[in-house]
Amino acid sequence: MNNLKLGIFGLRRGLDYLEAAQMNGFEVTAVCDADASCLAAAKQRLPNAAVYTDPEDLLRHPMDAVFLANFFHEHAPWAVRFLEQGVHVLSECASNATMAQGVQLVRADEKSGAVYMLAENYPFMLFNREMKRVYEGGTLGRALYAEGEYNHPFDLFDAGNVRALRSYTSHWRNWLPRSYYITHSLAPLMYATGAVPRQVSALPVFAPDPPEAPVSNRCGDKAAVITTLNDDGSVFKVTGCAAFGAHGNSYRLCCENGQIENLRGMGDKVMLRYNGWQIPEGMEEVNFYLPAPDDMDPAVLAKFGHGGGDYFVMRYFYNAVAHGAPVPFDVYFATTMASVAILAHRSILEGGRPIPVPDFRREADRAQYEADTRSPFPAGPQDRPDLPCCSDPAYAPSAQQLEKYRAIVGDAMFRK
Repeated sequence: MNNLKLGIFGLRRGLDYLEAAQMNGFEVTAVCDADASCLAAAKQRLPNAAVYTDPEDLLRHPMDAVFLANFFHEHAPWAVRFLEQGVHVLSECASNATMAQGVQLVRADEKSGAVYMLAENYPFMLFNREMKRVYEGGTLGRALYAEGEYNHPFDLFDAGNVRALRSYTSHWRNWLPRSYYITHSLAPLMYATGAVPRQVSALPVFAPDPPEAPVSNRCGDKAAVITTLNDDGSVFKVTGCAAFGAHGNSYRLCCENGQIENLRGMGDKVMLRYNGWQIPEGMEEVNFYLPAPDDMDPAVLAKFGHGGGDYFVMRYFYNAVAHGAPVPFDVYFATTMASVAILAHRSILEGGRPIPVPDFRREADRAQYEADTRSPFPAGPQDRPDLPCCSDPAYAPSAQQLEKYRAIVGDAMFRK
């Protein structure tokens, strides 16, 4: 089979996947971004690809599939339009930023017949693949409780970070509720166990940025602590993108016969423990080890981001498109996670109230949310979001913080 033609929308992140896409049977024939420096980098690496600044032009370009790596909260409308044209869609981070978008996305996917996959990479880290392997082996028994923590603080006083990650006042990161970036903490648990959240509640960790920091961040929360009750009776406790403690990712599955977890600060090592009366033959009560790589040369995987996760994302997507293989993170998986993220924030705003998580396979659940367009993100320079992004709706950066921030990034309120 000839290489499949792939377009990339959003090059700051999208180019990170270029080699993985090429190794897995894709030919990148078109790219799109509004940033001149990103387009220049793409031209160097892809001299024969069409280059666009307007996504409407990319939408008209002939291609088999598209990788949506544009802004976090703007994937769903483009995914819908590409699916309507029969183009396969790989979408990063969050499938939808509003509940109504989730309904639209599911309906478009079902009508299209094209492949939709969320480009979630953390389940493919070595320790998370090992957790899934061990759990599916059955020795631990049924999952009862699990934890997922994605902790990603950054230096608020690093001007380079500020310019790179929050380059204007209304940048989405300045308005991001702590529960919304949930995929890296929740997806590995869902993928390993097969459990699907059906109720969510959450509480905030409110800790505003230092008064002398150069920030325009409208969210004073450092984390959202989120619990879900799942369809199999298990309970998950996860964070969104937290900013407490030190950087790292940790996961733990607690089951009937024991538990498995990766260990903070210990790389890919895991600890697998069994109850003393339920130790499988050939195992110890406590097993501390580095999982063996499965089907990929570790030296090859090391070239790719997120512990090789970026490579596996492209491999699974290609196999789904080219060979009809199962999609690990389909539109229902993706919109369930987005629903947990969105409704967890609403739970925070309502004091931790438990909220049912819809199943968008059911038309009754879709009807409940098809007109729910509430969002914490501004849509334009004069726009006021209809949901506060912080647990304290009155919180805002001080004039001193904004002055220092603008000294770094300039006075632009909204992207041009």
